[in-house]
Amino acid sequence: MNTYSILLSLTTEDNDYQQMQAAAAEEAARRLGVNLQIMYAQNDALNQSDQLLSIIQSKSAIKPNAILLEPVGTGLEQVARAAVKAGIGWVVMNRDVDYLTELRMHSVPVFAVSSDHEEIGRLQGKQMQNLVPNGGHVLYIEGPSSSDAAPRRTRGMLQTKPANVQLRSMKGQWTETSGHKVVTSFLQLSVSRELAVSAVVCQNDAMAMGARKAFEERTTGQERQRWLNIPYVGVDGLPQTGQAWVNSHMLAGTIVVPPNSAIALEMMVKALQTGITPQERTLTAPIPYPPLVRLSSARA
Repeated sequence: MNTYSILLSLTTEDNDYQQMQAAAAEEAARRLGVNLQIMYAQNDALNQSDQLLSIIQSKSAIKPNAILLEPVGTGLEQVARAAVKAGIGWVVMNRDVDYLTELRMHSVPVFAVSSDHEEIGRLQGKQMQNLVPNGGHVLYIEGPSSSDAAPRRTRGMLQTKPANVQLRSMKGQWTETSGHKVVTSFLQLSVSRELAVSAVVCQNDAMAMGARKAFEERTTGQERQRWLNIPYVGVDGLPQTGQAWVNSHMLAGTIVVPPNSAIALEMMVKALQTGITPQERTLTAPIPYPPLVRLSSARA
């Protein structure tokens, strides 16, 4: 039986969901008897491209059987082409790319596994319905523009957001530090004292906690109390972080997003063993935490 070598390229170590992606892949690799190497791009698309090309084009190192990656910026089409040409399988996670169909004509497995980001957004819109039933202003902190997940989550959210909720949108970088920075900048604006904000909704839990900590540290008195009394909502829902923050009432709600890395690894190993490539795109389903009906009754 072959022992396969798989390379997993993730965006950053400074994000609990990426840490979960790594842990889930490591567990799956142990179970499947796969040699797994994990690299982090430090949120730098050029660095990620260079890291992967150095391995694909190396004349001395043993090449992996497949590369699984969550792209920082673009889908790295040229890197994908180089990998496939070198006989290396290719899996894109959490990014919609338009080159897969063509590359799937080659003899190595090529496919995508992604969270259903539009459904994540739709669930957040429904959370707004329950948390802000009378309408009002919501601070909405998105992921970076370079991310494929961020605009998809926004698009889904707009499909279910109540018409009487107005958004004040800002952009973070998926990290707690960026959520803190975004809110710190917001508090320097006069509009921060004029808006009657009813909730803070973020596209991941880390930014939601960073936002909450910024309001806690940068405001005082009644203003501080007002900011800390409104609901904060995030996405990812890891047991030790997002779900724990909901259980301790630091967050009002989150959305559990299953890790894609283990599923992608299992699909790739099966494809290598059988020679049968999976369908081009597989979506994993998110789950609101707590359930929407409980979120509504809790606020009531």
